[in-house]
Amino acid sequence: MAEDKLTLTDHRTGKTYDIPIENGSIRAMALRSIKVDDDDFGMMSYDPAYKNTASTTSKITFIDGDKGILRYRGYPIEELAEKSSFLEVAYLIIFGELPTKDQLDEWVFDITHHTFLHENVKSMMEAFRYDSHPMGMFISTVAALSTFYPEAQKVDDPDVRLYQIKRMIAKVPTIAAFSYRHSRGLPYVYPDNRLSYTGNFLSMMYKMTETNFEPNPVLSRALDVLFILHADHEQNCSTSTMRAIGSSQADPYSALAGAAAALSGPLHGGANERVLRMLREIGDKKHVAEYVQRVKDGDFRLMGFGHRVYKNYDPRARIIKKVADEVFEVTGRSPLLDIALELEKIALEDDYFVSRKLYPNVDFYSGIIYQAMQIPTAMFPVMFAIARTVGWLAQWQELLQDPEQKIARPRQVYLGEDKRPYVEIGKRK
Repeated sequence: MAEDKLTLTDHRTGKTYDIPIENGSIRAMALRSIKVDDDDFGMMSYDPAYKNTASTTSKITFIDGDKGILRYRGYPIEELAEKSSFLEVAYLIIFGELPTKDQLDEWVFDITHHTFLHENVKSMMEAFRYDSHPMGMFISTVAALSTFYPEAQKVDDPDVRLYQIKRMIAKVPTIAAFSYRHSRGLPYVYPDNRLSYTGNFLSMMYKMTETNFEPNPVLSRALDVLFILHADHEQNCSTSTMRAIGSSQADPYSALAGAAAALSGPLHGGANERVLRMLREIGDKKHVAEYVQRVKDGDFRLMGFGHRVYKNYDPRARIIKKVADEVFEVTGRSPLLDIALELEKIALEDDYFVSRKLYPNVDFYSGIIYQAMQIPTAMFPVMFAIARTVGWLAQWQELLQDPEQKIARPRQVYLGEDKRPYVEIGKRK
């Protein structure tokens, strides 16, 4: 029977090395034994942007990009989106198993009764400029929570960790809604514990003078599905950031603020905003073919198509397309939808896109849905952050429980100057 090992020959020295293969990978530290002489530091792997480097083992999310598969803790995303609520999926992602009815009831109760913010937090948010970006407010406020809950620094205490996890899942919709109301010049709306997680969020966003705000069940359920689809997605940029900061044993609020900052970039959480901008630029269904040709000519990229991981149709895109139809029955059909459908149709039939495996991703339809729900584009990354908070926290907790994890400290390949003499300022040229 063949051994699970990789045999390498270093032609600089003629030496041969056997490196064990574990779970389809080799340990990078095993390369350090490959040296030219005793003074050699040893071989390193060079992998900009971590395109083929695993920094951790994980039991949370499985992705097969070639087959278009996404599973949380082994459960297909399609089944979870159809049958579960967001808080039920959050329980699954955090604890590893779907809850019993009693466990879910207790979990929902605990989350629901942590939604309020300290009045000093509210006052701090009110001090932001009237035109502050909601994502900037979100990141800053989450970071500030570490000063309100100093016990969160006890990251090795599982009871303390769980308490912060519940707090953050509960409070991020409140912070997000307050950020939205602030950007609109509207008074903040306190949480309503009568309502569901997403229903309460819609109330804090849109309640005006009514005594009791009753969220539309279709829109509430649509948000539930969107949050489920965005809850976790393996070791992406923001999750890697959460883990990197968490590896220093920083408190979870500081780590989550850093993860949210990574998410705020246009190449990550701002991608659906770029899709909307593209659809508006196309303007009309009749211009789609011309626009696609310009993409093929190399004038610009097609937003919402292709993914770093998926080389097949993003499974989340299929689900979200169905949700879009349900939302538009309530809000009215967005004129951008016809452009999007025509764009998708042409791209899926064109060899240029098919050969490059450029299929619609989750961002292609999510922005259209948020726009139909009258959520401004500046809020899109904040919406993403509400859902991804669950994944960030699960990954953070997994990191802290992994005995192999140390403080993150990537290596570099130095290409700068060798040692050289210092030149006095008067003699420099």
